Amino acid sequence: MTPRTRSGLIKFRPLRPGGRVALVAPASSFDRAEFDAGVAELKRLGFEPVWDDSVFDRQAMTAGRPRVRVMAFLRAMDQMGADAVIAVRGGYGSVEMLPLLDTERVLKSRTAFVGYSDVTSLHSYLGATAGLASVHGTMVEGRLAKGLSAYDPVTFVKSLTDEPIGQLTVPNLQTISPGFPPLVTGPLAGGTITQLLASFGTPFEFAPPDGHILFLEEINERPYKLHRMLMQLKLSGRLRRASAIVFGEMPGCDEPGGKVTARDVVKEFIEFQGPAFLEVIIDTEAGVYPMVGPGQAYDEMITGDFIESREANRTTAKPGASEMF
Repeated sequence: MTPRTRSGLIKFRPLRPGGRVALVAPASSFDRAEFDAGVAELKRLGFEPVWDDSVFDRQAMTAGRPRVRVMAFLRAMDQMGADAVIAVRGGYGSVEMLPLLDTERVLKSRTAFVGYSDVTSLHSYLGATAGLASVHGTMVEGRLAKGLSAYDPVTFVKSLTDEPIGQLTVPNLQTISPGFPPLVTGPLAGGTITQLLASFGTPFEFAPPDGHILFLEEINERPYKLHRMLMQLKLSGRLRRASAIVFGEMPGCDEPGGKVTARDVVKEFIEFQGPAFLEVIIDTEAGVYPMVGPGQAYDEMITGDFIESREANRTTAKPGASEMF
């Protein structure tokens, strides 16, 4: 029987001591010195890093053409003897891979995939489309390459094995909603907000199970953009399916000078109860009034038989001077 998580996702095969770890570049290209430093760190942890030479391909914005990246990803999952596949870097481009992936091969491999940032797109695909658990965790560039000062090796390794991570102590964790229950449980799902929103309306839409704990992170987005993205999440109805929301550090999301911070935006958003104004297109024969027809202005509102029309009280008289201000 295939092992599954409590939420029904297929569990990936645990990383064995001294196991092989495949490195892939599903998004942007990377600095070779950082790559080499990350390889050295994985070896220091006792693992065997392997990679396909196509990992060094370059395009204007990505590490090679989409099909090249897809084939490298699939080979890493099921042809290189790897227990885990780690993204070298985020940036941009992983979303291009989604329509080209072979879900049957991915599921058959049951290989762990690790990464964050732009590869949120792949996590969303693995969870919602393939039904396979994955790890939102340390990548090579900027983390493994920097050594112990840039990541936690204990949780990194435990997240890929069959050993429970256990309780995590986060010194700077703050509770923004004071009336929240003291204990909330559920599967953890989420990632970079821009990537989650970009999946809406596509065949690879972010679709976590009901009762999940929603993890949200972002980088270098100004506060008003962050608030707009949170409102889209709310208006989509998806926040109602979460039992709790956990926000990351949101680096670079404070207004320059700190006048408005990402924390201010999150706190205001959590405390805001509504109302929200929605534009809903309704068939003109549905008998729902008042309504504004598609492409019409508000002064052309359709009021029906029982609501006095705005047209009835309209005056064409020239306004007086005092009414012009």
